[in-house]
Amino acid sequence: MTERFAATDLVTFAIDLLRKGGLDTEKARATAAILVEGDLMGHSTHGLQLLGPYLAELEAGRMGKDGEPTIIAERPAVLTWDGHYLPGPWLVLKAIENAITRAKTYGTGTVVINHSHHIACLAAYPLRVIERGMALLLASSDPHSGSVAPFGAIAGRYTPNPIAGGWPTKTTPVIFDISASTTTNGMVARLNRTGGKLGGPWLVDNQGNATDDPKSFTATPPGAVLPLGGMDLGHKGFALGLLVEMLTSGLAGSGRAVGSKQWGARVFVQVIDPAAFGGAEAFAKETEWLAAACRTAPVKPGNPPVRMPGERGLKLRAQQQAEGVALHPEIMPSLRPWADKLGVALPKSA
Repeated sequence: MTERFAATDLVTFAIDLLRKGGLDTEKARATAAILVEGDLMGHSTHGLQLLGPYLAELEAGRMGKDGEPTIIAERPAVLTWDGHYLPGPWLVLKAIENAITRAKTYGTGTVVINHSHHIACLAAYPLRVIERGMALLLASSDPHSGSVAPFGAIAGRYTPNPIAGGWPTKTTPVIFDISASTTTNGMVARLNRTGGKLGGPWLVDNQGNATDDPKSFTATPPGAVLPLGGMDLGHKGFALGLLVEMLTSGLAGSGRAVGSKQWGARVFVQVIDPAAFGGAEAFAKETEWLAAACRTAPVKPGNPPVRMPGERGLKLRAQQQAEGVALHPEIMPSLRPWADKLGVALPKSA
């Protein structure tokens, strides 16, 4: 039987660990909420799976504990911050609020963050903007590492570069969170720890062969993650990855060209207010019409109907809020040593 935990208990548990790790209450609450939101929506490699590594980064002094982001550049609808490696979820939530304020006046608000720490699951953010009748675009990259191969290459040069978005319709909103790569570093790392193969030939080994073996990623020399589309259509994922690099490191003005001394995200946050364009009602009418048309599109006999991006995650979120969160089996054991070390009681199963 799968062990489940109340989402509120998991948030409290994460807050307590992060506060004992050195974060103030505000930063700990924001970080804990986003991590648990990732698990609620089914992104088990980017939820509480990250809490242990975050605590290790705090302990090592690589995640900032105190202070605020500082302004690098600012115009009425645009802001660029130095995040000083402060917790990514806290920075992104602050950026979203800032972007919403600007969008209410100017139609759009954009915040780019230089030197953020890891921002966790991107799908955990859009609902906060959608609930206020607006749309969100969010992207992240890490100039400190390069695990994804450009199309046609066999060595990594950039990161999986996730991009997420969300917008309202008249019924269920649309939410997506995709990487510009076939898989994530987190999934490859998990399978290297636990054994097993990837769901397809999503990596390229050091001889140029597509493979589902995660061990090729840590060979000498290492393999790489393929761009989205793999060996056949990876030119599309390659282009998407470059777009994310432009929106993040490019607009931040600091990335791979200048080098990075430690792991750190570059983040692009943009909020769009439909009311400033064709109107909120017309926007919702258009987005709802297309969503309904897609859901009712004919499918092969016996197949399920079309599911819109985010539909499964939102359904799972509601279910797990009611029944408890089913964590991946390796997550709680990985957090037990931190709980013992920091004197925090483990949550009880629901």
